[in-house]
Amino acid sequence: MDSVQPPPVSATLLVVDDTPDNLMLMVDLLKDRYRVKIANSGEKALRILEGDPLPDLILLDIMMPGMSGYAVAEALKQDPRTQDIPIIFLTAMASSEDEIRGLELGAADYITKPISPPLVLTRVQAQLKVKAAADFLRDQNDYLEQEVQRRTREVSAIQDVTIQAMASLAETRDNETGNHIRRTQNYVKLLAELLCQHPRFRHFLNEETIRLLFKSAPLHDIGKIGIPDHILLKPGRFTPEEFEIMKTHTTLGRDAIQHAEEQLGMSVGFLHLAKEIAYSHQEKWDGSGYPQGLAADAIPISARLMAVADVYDALISRRIYKPQMPHEKAVQIIRDGRGTHFDPDICDAFLNNAERFREIAEHFADSEHEVEQLTVSGQRPQKP
Repeated sequence: MDSVQPPPVSATLLVVDDTPDNLMLMVDLLKDRYRVKIANSGEKALRILEGDPLPDLILLDIMMPGMSGYAVAEALKQDPRTQDIPIIFLTAMASSEDEIRGLELGAADYITKPISPPLVLTRVQAQLKVKAAADFLRDQNDYLEQEVQRRTREVSAIQDVTIQAMASLAETRDNETGNHIRRTQNYVKLLAELLCQHPRFRHFLNEETIRLLFKSAPLHDIGKIGIPDHILLKPGRFTPEEFEIMKTHTTLGRDAIQHAEEQLGMSVGFLHLAKEIAYSHQEKWDGSGYPQGLAADAIPISARLMAVADVYDALISRRIYKPQMPHEKAVQIIRDGRGTHFDPDICDAFLNNAERFREIAEHFADSEHEVEQLTVSGQRPQKP
């Protein structure tokens, strides 16, 4: 018996048996090696297990009045707090059927009475070692999962910061602000959420796609970096030649993102959508847009969403070539573009929720003056 060495750190055992002599025997056997708790019924054992700390192992008699050991084991395995505590059944029943039933209930081991002290000590120690290893692996897995989540958040944050920096660089050259980026991001997200159950769009607008649209939307005008200042910042109308140069910002944007993706050496979901948006957000529903003159459903959904978002924000924002426009007038212009400039269903989603777009514009406004200018009178209309 002395050859059996206890684990280096004392564990806590719960012994459950309705016979006082059996409880005394187990306590005398285990007390010098472990912290021992006792219960003389299944019901009392469950009450003890409601508190903390939980035992590391349970030695459980099967045949008890009231709640049997089988019933106790079943209750423990159904409770997430106790389901991982190993159970060793103690029983005078020695049939294989009884043993199988106990193991099927999740018992770790089975000891028949009358007990052999060396056997009990050996099996207790073995199960405690197994539990210690399982706890270590579980803790490691929890740590690794948390670390993966932390690294994923970190990578995502780096992506977001990089995108915002790139987009802000382009917008700054166009005399716009970072708030334009945030407004259009939120417009696109709102449109996508409004349309995610629409029969024409639900195959595309799932939760992940909406997340990626929000992430990639800021890159819609990244190609403006390649447009000369004398055109990009011109306060008057473009000449035909200047407009042709200005139109190349869509291709420049797509190619810049494509080059970044090639340098990365792999396809990235949000960059695919970013390419679509950058290249096609100036296309029009009737085919009169650029750069390809795409029409109707040939225009990527991502670009159709951005078209509404970008035009609305351009209309309600001050630019070097135009003053700020009131919200109501901007809504009317988008209504007039239904079925010509814009996808009719996307346009309807905007029109039916125009006040929510105004709220986004106000929340991310560049100044209090811009908030006032969102209405013709400078006052928010009263709700009926």
